[in-house]
Amino acid sequence: MTKKHGPWTIDSVRTAYENPWITIRHHEVTRPDGKPGVYGLVNFANRAIGILPLFADGTVPMVGQFRFPLGRDTWEIPEGGGPKAEDPLLSAQRELKEETGCTAGGWHEYGQSDLSNSVTDERAHYFLAWDLTQGEAAPEPDEVFQYKRVTLAELLADIHAGRVDDALTQLCVLTAITKARAGELPDVPSRIILDQVG
Repeated sequence: MTKKHGPWTIDSVRTAYENPWITIRHHEVTRPDGKPGVYGLVNFANRAIGILPLFADGTVPMVGQFRFPLGRDTWEIPEGGGPKAEDPLLSAQRELKEETGCTAGGWHEYGQSDLSNSVTDERAHYFLAWDLTQGEAAPEPDEVFQYKRVTLAELLADIHAGRVDDALTQLCVLTAITKARAGELPDVPSRIILDQVG
C-alpha cells in the first residue's frame, strides 16, 4: 500500500498498540524531502469535550483530579470525551453532570480545535453552559474528583499565573472572553463573562 498524504507518501501502516480509547499507528513513510522515515500517530476513539459552566454570580465550577500522564493533580473546567457518533452536546451534558452534578438550562457550542496536531487527531468541542442547577456528581468508577467554585476573574488570573495549565481549560476560557468582548455569544453568558472580566 502506497498512498500520497499531502507532501508525504505513506508506504505502509500498522497498528502498534490499541485500547478502548486510543490506537497508535506506526507509518513507514517517504518524507517530503524524498527520504525514508517513520511517523507515529495517536488516533482517539472519542472527541474531547470542554464545558465552561457559568453560575449567575460569575463563579465557575472547577474539577481537581490526578492526571496519570503528568503524575500530579490539576484543576480544570469539566471536560472529558464523547463518542464520535454521539452529538457533542449530549456528551457535554453528560460530562457536566458526572463531574460536577450540575445541569444547565442554556447551552452554546462556541469553538473547536485540534489539541495536539503533530502526533494526534484529537479534536475538541467547547461549550458554554448557564442557568445552572447544582445536584450530586456521578463520577465513573475510575474517577476521583475534588470540586470548588471560583470566579471567572480568579480563573483567568490563575491561567495567567500558570496555576491552571490545562490546555482545554485555557482554550475554553480565553475563547469565551474574546467572543464575549466581540459580541459573538448569547446574551446571558456574555453578560456574566463581561461582568467578571470586562
